[in-house]
Amino acid sequence: MSLVHFHRFLIATAIVFCLGYGAWELNAAAGRSGGFVQGTVFIVLGLGLTVYLRHLRRFLGYDE
Repeated sequence: MSLVHFHRFLIATAIVFCLGYGAWELNAAAGRSGGFVQGTVFIVLGLGLTVYLRHLRRFLGYDE
């Protein structure tokens, strides 16, 4: 397994964590503004990591 494939695996794991935690936090917020903000931040981070993963070759300058 190359280092780029392992990096993709780690980024995919981070995406699942961020989106899952963000959804959980938004569900548990129930009137707490801090929970809403934290959930929203993690959703945005998950979406940002998704964009990064989709364009990983361009970011790394790597061609397969």
